[in-house]
Amino acid sequence: MATGIKDKVAILGMGCSKFGERWDAGAEELMVEAYLEAMSDAGIEPKQLDAAWFSTAIEDVHVGKSGLPLSMALRLPNIAVTRVENFCASGSEAFRGAVYAVASGACDIALALGVEKLKDTGYGGLPASGVGTLSPQWQATGSAPGNFAQLASAYRAKHNVKAEDLKKAIAHVSVKSHANGAKNPKAHLQKAVTEEQVINAPMIAEPLGLFDCCGVSDGSACAIVTTPEIARSMGKTNLITVKALQLALSSGSETGHNSWDGSYFHTTRIAAKKAYKEAGIDNPREQVSMFEVHDCFSITEMVTMEDLFISPEGGAIKDVMDGFYDADGKVPCQIDGGLKCFGHPIGASGLRMLYEMYLQLQGRAEQRQLGQPSMGMTHNLGGAPHQNVAAVCIIGAE
Repeated sequence: MATGIKDKVAILGMGCSKFGERWDAGAEELMVEAYLEAMSDAGIEPKQLDAAWFSTAIEDVHVGKSGLPLSMALRLPNIAVTRVENFCASGSEAFRGAVYAVASGACDIALALGVEKLKDTGYGGLPASGVGTLSPQWQATGSAPGNFAQLASAYRAKHNVKAEDLKKAIAHVSVKSHANGAKNPKAHLQKAVTEEQVINAPMIAEPLGLFDCCGVSDGSACAIVTTPEIARSMGKTNLITVKALQLALSSGSETGHNSWDGSYFHTTRIAAKKAYKEAGIDNPREQVSMFEVHDCFSITEMVTMEDLFISPEGGAIKDVMDGFYDADGKVPCQIDGGLKCFGHPIGASGLRMLYEMYLQLQGRAEQRQLGQPSMGMTHNLGGAPHQNVAAVCIIGAE
């Protein structure tokens, strides 16, 4: 019977490029930027790598669907490179490939790297729906803000929340993330905003205003993993190990009947339950020190905290307004600025989240440092609310 991967894999090193409108660099340069930091952090040479997993989501960024762009850009030593894509969970999928390879004993040291170069392509947001006349009549026009605005409306209706109260809660999420991003030199957006600015900003899709939506960014992030035994043999101490890594994908049933009310993410709840079981966590609100969740829109972050069973159902608004998820709160969320401010280069986001958790757990997050966190959790959500991919990863001290 499967026993999971808890503490079977250690993170040897990580790296992350600066995110933003990187007109100064192509995808290859961004990959090298993240890779060199990760290799230096790991203290290894390229010849020690056994295999690599490469994530990128937008096809026209790299020609073809092979692993060649990564292998060639990094001049890897003719090792196996697997290209993966799973919507916005692509970076987490690459990490899963590397982690599972090490946990299985197939590799001693494996690399995962994600990249996206969106600005040069004229990319303006998540692709619109392409299912034509088969598209459900209740679905928005296919825009990401439109889809996630429906999430906000469904949540408000289910929990009988006043429109102004929801707007204030969403604004608090945005203000918090901007304050955190202002302390992060690698973040795309590094400017604090006020609640008044957020509430009075141009409306994108009611109730989501300009500051409630993540931007379009370029960037890359990288992780190198091995076994704890190999890491210790290399002189590594204070190891950060993987406690759990779970994915759950929609079966499409959410659009097939009306048992799902559109106010939450079914797949996130499944992935979270499996991850907590794998990690041996029975009270995540008390046991997890910090979170990086998929805040493509500020409403998504708020709803996700219920789907991860941190806030009780219908209780996320109170927790948000009480500062529970602020940098000085009980369980800080998006301490690096999140997708909202660090940025969302699709193929890199899952690894970027792990990068911040890794730095925090090692006490290396500089002015963002939270003290002595013991366990960090990341969450990705790819696709639309009604059809999506959810990824949950938990890492912590060995």
